[in-house]
Amino acid sequence: MLDKTGQAVLPTHSSVDVFHDSATGLCHDPVTGHLRPARGEFKARGSFVERCGGCHLPGLNCICPYRVSAESAARIWLLTHPLEQFKPTNTGRLIRDVLATTEVFTWYRAVPDPRLLTLLDDPQLAPFVIFPDDQPDYAERVVGMEAVSEVKAGGRTPVFLLLDGTWRQARRIFRKSPYLAHLPVLPLTATKLTRYRLRKPASEAHLCTAEVAIELLRQSGDPDAAQVLN
Repeated sequence: MLDKTGQAVLPTHSSVDVFHDSATGLCHDPVTGHLRPARGEFKARGSFVERCGGCHLPGLNCICPYRVSAESAARIWLLTHPLEQFKPTNTGRLIRDVLATTEVFTWYRAVPDPRLLTLLDDPQLAPFVIFPDDQPDYAERVVGMEAVSEVKAGGRTPVFLLLDGTWRQARRIFRKSPYLAHLPVLPLTATKLTRYRLRKPASEAHLCTAEVAIELLRQSGDPDAAQVLN
């Protein structure tokens, strides 16, 4: 089925059998396509909605005709918890819609996305894990925004790797992903309060995923892209 813009409309409640790979016993992630462990159907809020194949919003709320775009020197990668992918309150998809270089990966503890692993080894890219500096066991990995400037000066492309999910899910991704353990950790320092009202944050200082991306772009020297995303 197509929506009003001609984009394919995707049912989010498809059975895992549709994506099952009989050769490996694994299943294909319905968003990124990479192989991951078999799991039950996604039945959380929003699971029985037919979605646009472009913006992933419900077909009746498709925003593809109103899409704007921007370019940035830095790139954004989203490592998204599988329970976050189709939540109607997820803002990560807005980043991808505006910045064409955005990469979206679904996190599975036992089966990392091979495309992510390949990109992490690219010498021209310099990924930073965006995460708070509130625990001593990774204090030696913590850097400031000046490290991003140094990467740019060296001719490499900085990448902001956002762990997309609830705080509990993000901490699990951070702790259970050994392939991230060698990356520098960049905590976001921001004075602005969240404007996001579709979820109730633990604190007004807790920004949603899109707001984090906006602040990172603004602080790292991409104010025009930040303004468009804002």
